[in-house]
Amino acid sequence: MKRRKSLKIMALGALTPGAGMLSPLSETVRVLDKTTNLHFESDWQKWPDIDWAGPEYWGNRLQDWKIVAGSAVCQIAAPNRTLHCLTTQVRPVQGSLKTAVDIKLNQDLPSSDDNYIGIRLGIKGKFEDYRSAAVHGKGMDIAITTSGKLKISDQFFPIDKELITDGVTLEIAIQDGSQNKVILTSLDGNLQEIEFTDQNTSPSSIAGNVALVSSIQEASTEQITSAAFSNWKITGSKITSSSEHEYGPICFAQYTLHKGILKLTGQLAPVEKVPSHQVTLQLKIDGQWKNVGNAAIDPLSRTVHFRHEHWSHKTAIPYRIKLTLPLKVDLKEYHYEGSIRPLPEDQQQVKAAVFSCNCDYGFPDAEVPEYVQYHHPDLAFFVGDQFYEGTGGFGIQKSPLNKAALDYLRKWMMFGWSYREIYRHIPCAIIPDDHDVYHGNIWGEAGKAADISNGWGAPAQDSGGYKMEPSWVNMVQKCQTSHLPDPFDPTPVQHGIEVYYTDWIFGGISFAILEDRKWKSAPKHVLPESADIWNGWIRNPDFDIKKHRVENAKLLGERQLTFLDHWAGNWSGEVKMKALVSQTIFNTVSTLPAEAMDDSVVPKMEIPQLGKYITGDKINGDMDSNGWPQVGRDKAIEKIRKCFAFHIAGDQHLASFTQYGVDKYGDSGFAFAGPALNNIWPRRWWPPVSNPQDYSTENPLYTGNYEDGFGNKMTVKAVANPRKTGKKPAIVYDRATGYGMVTFNKKARTITTECWPKHVDPSKHPKGQYAGWPITIHQEDNYGRKATAWLPEIKFNGMHNPILEVIEEESGDRVYCIALKGNTFTPKVFDKGTFTVRIKDDKTGKTREKKGIKSSPSSKGTIMLS
Repeated sequence: MKRRKSLKIMALGALTPGAGMLSPLSETVRVLDKTTNLHFESDWQKWPDIDWAGPEYWGNRLQDWKIVAGSAVCQIAAPNRTLHCLTTQVRPVQGSLKTAVDIKLNQDLPSSDDNYIGIRLGIKGKFEDYRSAAVHGKGMDIAITTSGKLKISDQFFPIDKELITDGVTLEIAIQDGSQNKVILTSLDGNLQEIEFTDQNTSPSSIAGNVALVSSIQEASTEQITSAAFSNWKITGSKITSSSEHEYGPICFAQYTLHKGILKLTGQLAPVEKVPSHQVTLQLKIDGQWKNVGNAAIDPLSRTVHFRHEHWSHKTAIPYRIKLTLPLKVDLKEYHYEGSIRPLPEDQQQVKAAVFSCNCDYGFPDAEVPEYVQYHHPDLAFFVGDQFYEGTGGFGIQKSPLNKAALDYLRKWMMFGWSYREIYRHIPCAIIPDDHDVYHGNIWGEAGKAADISNGWGAPAQDSGGYKMEPSWVNMVQKCQTSHLPDPFDPTPVQHGIEVYYTDWIFGGISFAILEDRKWKSAPKHVLPESADIWNGWIRNPDFDIKKHRVENAKLLGERQLTFLDHWAGNWSGEVKMKALVSQTIFNTVSTLPAEAMDDSVVPKMEIPQLGKYITGDKINGDMDSNGWPQVGRDKAIEKIRKCFAFHIAGDQHLASFTQYGVDKYGDSGFAFAGPALNNIWPRRWWPPVSNPQDYSTENPLYTGNYEDGFGNKMTVKAVANPRKTGKKPAIVYDRATGYGMVTFNKKARTITTECWPKHVDPSKHPKGQYAGWPITIHQEDNYGRKATAWLPEIKFNGMHNPILEVIEEESGDRVYCIALKGNTFTPKVFDKGTFTVRIKDDKTGKTREKKGIKSSPSSKGTIMLS
């Protein structure tokens, strides 16, 4: 064996010649194993070539790491690419740590001290959680530069370049109370040892994740491989290990149960290229796992889809997705388990958890599943912006298609990593919003292609349509919505973009799930050029949008309006109450500083102390909300109020509880826009008032009747404005973040809405909701229009879940339709005239009706329907 010069570093930056030589790494590891157990060793050599590094790892970015010929390859020459070991962490205790990996550098990389390949130690995130460290963590790099130096933290030391030409083993040995060592060993056994002492290797400093790192600041092109890694080992007395930290290859699953049909979607990592793999859904019946279906992995979304009809189980049924992967040397079997809970048909109450707007400021948001569990929800709604373009860092990759799909999948996997425990054992609905498809704002215009020739941002969005290619948009929708009940009308929109709008009956509550972006008109196309539209904002201060009620501007499109008509009148399936679920609400609850022309100022706006009322704001008109277009907004509200539907939404980043008005304040239903899970855009509601000094939580001043920026009437009941909490990080907790709970009481026919701050533990602070909540309304409050006339009391007997419908005979229009909780009802109507009252037995379908009923100023008499 040839001897190489050994350098001893007493302190970083102070070099003195030293002596000493270690045997090759293989011998070193054998010696180490006599005194410490090997906690981790990579097994990439067992895997076929795939676009993933395996369940023990988290790659930043997903598309940058793959397994090739038994090695983990970083297939991009770009800055700060890391591959974290999820199952092994370093504890902040006295002891030893040793880690080693074989590295083959791409010799075509440009020579630079800023380009390096190696190991990162002591990786810590913003929160004490290995997931936080894996995505956002920072640590100390010990690496080989392409200029032929050893980098230890921010210092550089000369090494023999011949050692790294054909491949090198980088070994780091840290022993408290002794000299730390870096040992470089070439393929032919030549080695160089460097000893160093540094405060960066104290027990607290090196505690955290361990990762491989490839950071190439200077390269002629990103599209070249930087390095291949193999034989990664981590050992020592400082190590802790947990196989429960593995993530994938089955990452999570979500399901719905509707009219006896179970639809379940499983999200997998990119393992579709493993030959002869099998994916099976199993149910645990009488203590035994039984196969109930197989599924192929969709090659772009990496999802699997199961459908089970005629579901009749009355107890919770455990399920698991089983994935069998034939590797090179053995057969590996992986499982993801959950349960299908029985429908709450006999429960008096049905409780829905409501979430939206999840950027990564608080990732992994560990408190949210814990606190939500305290409420015991029956189902969950994630109503949009499950992530943002910047989630996890690195921005977005728009092409080629497969890389763009992996880019999306990494962000989507982060969502599941945070929240899968919420919906592991309860059904959920997930619907994508603009950021889920890489838009800041979106006006879908029935699936047209956006014009990206003038840039990716506001100009493209203002052109209307989708910026990403249709197959990519369909992939997003497949991941998030394929488990929803079948679409009302599955006909795709332009360019083959699929649709998912549908209704979901769960436990006696019928939810209409909308796509309130897909048909919406781009304001730049239907408003006068003088409005000067930028990103959905009117930049001309002299243009009065309240005077421009554009008749041909679409909100929901004719297809969804037809759907809402059908849904409003269909109460079959033991339905007692109805709710609309959409991405955003039908008004704009928002103010901006008076001088602001658009909302670009929002992230920098003042967040006040509790007790301060912000003055100098104006009520604004953001056309990203569904307050615009006004005519389309009114059409939608008029349809949903006919079935007394409550509205659940998100998107606004500002929790609010409002009542819609079309012609008059309070003539329609109520809407709850839930708070953001993580608030990237902290909107606020501080309308001008004459007496701001009188503000208090008991006297909020900002409630009451208002016109929004488009002239829409709304009655504000409660708002959760951003407030200073004193909790860190402020960007997570001061921006009015949290989640909602909506409880439908089928017996009392009431709806109770709760709005919880993210930082409040409800088990310890049961009264800790945002000021103004909880709020309880009655089902009939969702058609608040005042009666101008009445029909006689309607009485009937012997009807099961009676559905009452009132029809105006001259026009043939349905006035409204509602499930009754008793055997009497006095219908209000809104015009003088003659009406038909029809009552249907939901169980038998038999109908009783009375025609020719004349209205009068007050209800007189009783009509017995028999």
